Amino acid sequence: MLFNSLDFAVFLPIVFILYWFIFKNSLKSQNLLIVAASYFFYGWWDWRFLALIAFSTLVDYIIGILLDKVEAPFQRKSLLVMSLLVNIGFLGFFKYYNFFLDNFNTAFTVMGMPIKANSLSIILPVGISFYTFQTMSYSIDVYRKKLRATRDLVAFSAFVSFFPQLVAGPIERATNLLPQFFEGRKFDYLQAKDGLRQILWGLFKKVVIADNCAGFANTIFNNSSDYEGSTLLLGAVLFAFQIYGDFSGYSDIAIGTSRLFGFSLMQNFAFPYFSRDMAEFWRRWHISLSTWFRDYVYIPLGGSKGSKGQQIRNIFIIFLISGFWHGANWTFIVWGALNAVYFIPLFLFGKNRQHLDTVAPQNKYPCLRELFAMLGTFTLTVFSWIFFRAENMSHALSYIGGIFSKKLFELPDFSLFPGAITLLILIVGFLLVEWRGRAGHYGISGMQAIPSKAYRWSTYLLIILIIDIFGNTSEEIEFIYFQF
Repeated sequence: MLFNSLDFAVFLPIVFILYWFIFKNSLKSQNLLIVAASYFFYGWWDWRFLALIAFSTLVDYIIGILLDKVEAPFQRKSLLVMSLLVNIGFLGFFKYYNFFLDNFNTAFTVMGMPIKANSLSIILPVGISFYTFQTMSYSIDVYRKKLRATRDLVAFSAFVSFFPQLVAGPIERATNLLPQFFEGRKFDYLQAKDGLRQILWGLFKKVVIADNCAGFANTIFNNSSDYEGSTLLLGAVLFAFQIYGDFSGYSDIAIGTSRLFGFSLMQNFAFPYFSRDMAEFWRRWHISLSTWFRDYVYIPLGGSKGSKGQQIRNIFIIFLISGFWHGANWTFIVWGALNAVYFIPLFLFGKNRQHLDTVAPQNKYPCLRELFAMLGTFTLTVFSWIFFRAENMSHALSYIGGIFSKKLFELPDFSLFPGAITLLILIVGFLLVEWRGRAGHYGISGMQAIPSKAYRWSTYLLIILIIDIFGNTSEEIEFIYFQF
C-alpha cells in the first residue's frame, strides 16, 4: 500500500478512529490493532511475505528472551550469531542470490572454465532491508545488555512491523521505539497537528517534486545516448531532486503518521543539500542507516581507533557495505566507494567534523564561502548519483562521458521537455522553503510558531493547491526505496 494512494487515504482514518475511539482505554488492544493494521498494510502488496516478517519476528523474540537468561559468553555469542544468520540469510537470498550467482558464472568464464548455474526468479520483498536491520538492532542491543528482552510478543511484533516505517524506514533502534509500545498513550492535539503538517510536506515532496523530476530524469537516463552535455547534466540534477524528494518525502509521511498515533521516530533527513562538505552530507542523509552502520559495524571494527590505515579501512568498509545494502549491482558498490573517496581526505585532515551546526544559523542568507561550499558538495553528490541511477557500469560511464561533451555549457533544448522550466521554478521555490525551515525537523515545521492563523492556513491551502495542480495524482508512483 502506497502512502500516495487512495487506498492509504481510506486505510489511515479507519485505523486512526479505531485506535483513539474504540481501543483508547487498552494499551494491549492498541498494540494488537497496530500489528493487525501493519500486517494488512504490508499484505496489501503481497500477502505471501507476511510469513517472512512473522518468522523473523518470532526468531528474534525467542533469541532475545534466551539472551536474557544465558550468561555464558559462548552461548550468548552463538545466540546472536543465530539471529544474524537468519536475518542476513533472508536478506542475502532474496536480494543478492542472483547477483552472486551471475558474478560466480562470470568469474569462471573469465578463467576459461565456463559454467552455467541458472538464476532464480526471486521477488524481492518490499522493505526487507529495513525491517531486518531493525530486528537485528534489537538482538544486538539485548546481547550488549543495553536493553532488556521483552516478553510481550504483541508489543515486539508491533515494533517490528509498525506500518508507518515498515517498508522504507526510518530504521528505528529498539532502544528508542520498542519502549514506546509499553507507555500509555493519550491523544495529543498539537502532536497530531504537527504530524499532519509533516505528512502534507512529505506528500508535496513526493508527488510534486519527486514524481515530476522522475518523468524527465527517466526519459534522459533511459535514452542517454540521444542527448549530450547540458541535457545529461540536467537529467542528473533532476534525479538528485527526485531521490531526495522521494525518500525524504516518505520519511516525512512516516514520521508524521507515527505522530498521529502518539509515537516519535528519529529524524531521517536534515536538509542534506545544504551541506558544506561530504562529511556533513552523510550526517544529514538517511540518518537512520548511517548511524546504524556507525554503531553496529564501524565502531565494532575499531572505528577511529588504531592506525590511520586501519581507520581508512574501516571507512571504506562502511561505505562499501552501505552501497551494497542498496542493491545487488556494481553501480551501488562504486557509488559507495566514490563517497568513501570524497570522505577520506576530510577525515585525514581532521575536517570531517567541522560543520556540526546548521548552515548560516543567524543569517537569512549564506555567505559566499558557504554558498560555494554547498554548491561544491551538491556537485559531488550529483556526480555520484549517476552511478546510483545507471542501469550498469557501462551505462554510468557512457552517461558521464556524454556530459563532458562540447554542448556541456549550452542550455538544454527545453522544447524537448515541456514543463521542465515550470518544474525548475517549483524546485527553486521548494529550496527556498527548505532553506527558511532548515533549523527545524522538516521544511514547514516552523509554521506552528507563526501567530497568524490566516497566514498558516493560507500556506497549507496553497501547498494543497500546488499538489492538486502539479502533483501526478492520477498515477500512483512507487517510492524509489521500495526496491531496497
